[in-house]
This record gives sequence, structure tokens and C-alpha cells, in this order.
Amino acid sequence: MADYYQHFADAYDGRTFSVDPTPFLKPLLEMLPAGSRILDVGCGSGRDLVWLARRGFGMTGFEGSERLAELAEARSGCPVIRGDFKVFDFSVLSFDGLLLVAALVHVPHRELAEVLGGILKALRPGGIVLLSLKKGDGIEDDPTGRRFYRWQPAILDPILAQLGLVECCGTELPSALGTGDTWLTRYLYRGDA
Repeated sequence: MADYYQHFADAYDGRTFSVDPTPFLKPLLEMLPAGSRILDVGCGSGRDLVWLARRGFGMTGFEGSERLAELAEARSGCPVIRGDFKVFDFSVLSFDGLLLVAALVHVPHRELAEVLGGILKALRPGGIVLLSLKKGDGIEDDPTGRRFYRWQPAILDPILAQLGLVECCGTELPSALGTGDTWLTRYLYRGDA
């Protein structure tokens, strides 16, 4: 999967960077004060880094594709950590918010709790998480060879609760790319705060 985002980084950037993130990022403006530090995991080419940095947030990206990380840094002026979120030690980081916008769509159902639990080690007590995953059932392989895992609330929400995450609000949003997909979007905070 990482190979796709490295080899087709420019094409991916062309499809995603110009998408207006206001519908799913705007709620964060009421949940986190300006100046809060946010880690954008799977930041791609930096669209959300740019949007939130312009609104006064201290943004850092995290990206597995070197090419996308370069684009994100150049566009946003924000630092971007290179790494694989499945094995990176997030306990060395500390942020007020975590952005996981479509970042975990390739994580198998059986691995989500472990992967997300590892990423949550970077979240300060009282911090906010924005998580979005494709709604639906099962697995979808697209023509590019990428495998997407779809989620139903009845399966996703117990995993989030198991990880100590409490929903502030949640919504379902249509794909801004016009693909017909629906995104389960969850705004969460750590219940142990």
C-alpha cells in the first residue's frame, strides 16, 4: 500500500489537495483552542495541515510516503515526521489533538484496535481525536490495487470505547471526491482525562 502512495504521490495529490476540508475540520475549531498542537497522521500532501495552521493551530504531519511528506512540508511550512504508523513509537510524542482523516482505511478490521491504540499514545489527557473511515461492509479492492476496509458503527464504536475514547459527536459525510462513499466521522476525547 505504501508503494502506491509513493509511486503515485503526484496523482494522489492532484485528486485530494484541492478538496475543501471545512465540513469535517470546522468542528475542531470549537473543540480545541487556537494554538493547540495537532498531529495529522497520514497527512498526505498537506491539505489539512495548511487549513488548520492558517487557523492558528500548531501542526505536525506524519506520513509514510516520502514524496507526499515533501509536498506537505513545502506547502504547509509544518514539520512532517516520516514513518509507518503501524510500528512507530508514538509514546515519544505529545499532542492536544490527533487527526486521522482517512488515514486508517487500509488497516484490517482485526488490527484497528492495536494500530489506533499505538497512535493514541501521542494524545495528551483531554485531547481530541478526529477519525474518519469508509462506511459499509467488508473489504473493497480498487483498480489501483489498494485495499479498503469498510466499517459499520456497530463494529467501530465498541472498538473506540474499548480504547477509552468517548464520542463528542459523530456524523456521516458524503465523499468530497464524488465517489459515492460515505465516511463515518467521529470526534472523540479520551475518557481517562
